[in-house]
Amino acid sequence: MMSLSSKKDLPIGIFDSGIGGLTVLKALRQQLPHEHFLYLGDTARLPYGTKSPDTVKNYALNANEILAQQVKMLVIACNTATAVALEALQERFFPIPVVGVIEPGAQAALNEPNPGPVVVLATEGTVKGHAYRQVLARLSPQTPVIEWPCSLLVAIAEEGWCHGYLVEEIITKLLAPLRLQLGEQKPSCVVLGCTHFPVLKEPMQKIWGDIPVLDPAYRVAQEVTALLKQQDLERQSHDEATIHFMATDGIERFARVAQIFLGHPIAQHCVELVSVPAYESRARQEINSRTAASK
Repeated sequence: MMSLSSKKDLPIGIFDSGIGGLTVLKALRQQLPHEHFLYLGDTARLPYGTKSPDTVKNYALNANEILAQQVKMLVIACNTATAVALEALQERFFPIPVVGVIEPGAQAALNEPNPGPVVVLATEGTVKGHAYRQVLARLSPQTPVIEWPCSLLVAIAEEGWCHGYLVEEIITKLLAPLRLQLGEQKPSCVVLGCTHFPVLKEPMQKIWGDIPVLDPAYRVAQEVTALLKQQDLERQSHDEATIHFMATDGIERFARVAQIFLGHPIAQHCVELVSVPAYESRARQEINSRTAASK
């Protein structure tokens, strides 16, 4: 059995369907500079945001088998995976704590004192699942919520188009139907419900004016910090902490695009290529059995 001191020295695992979760890693690194981190981007099977809930759940469960063997805590830094797979991940990997990004984002929204609806900008999958609406309904039933799909912003973020007049024009045009729907209503805040979107916070804030634009990553970092302390998992050593990156495909592109989300470059040799072959034999069998049962 692993000693407590050895367990404390294990990394915190961070999972995303691709690269956007690096914004969560950045916030965690700022909050917890002495912790080790192990990041896995399932780049071979992205995007998750346009796939069915069953497929996303199977992908997330399958990919996190790699992380769960090596970490003391899992952070699901993907809104879509959090929306459809968080409970399944918590059950599968118990007693490892598994933290998602949606409830912290909802809590951050409720901390805003302004009246008006909470606007959530997210991918198609997160919006279709009404994940933020459900969490906010549980935490504050009287709070109105407007969820709006903005999947195009994922591609814009990954291209590094994060500033400038052209980016503001694209976002303004994309959000025009939402602004029309809002009419005279002034939102209490705007939640960036996709981990890609924080790199677009500057143009977003210009567009929304004095309405707060919230990045849930900082609330996630606070929750992880509290949970580490509560479960006595804080790393005691102040030796240099490490970050290890893994991806299931395209490590060259991962290393190149990572700079946009982390704020500093990483070398390609720092990204390990990993495979998740168990998916084909296990998850496909589950999907096929459900399909056969429904006929």
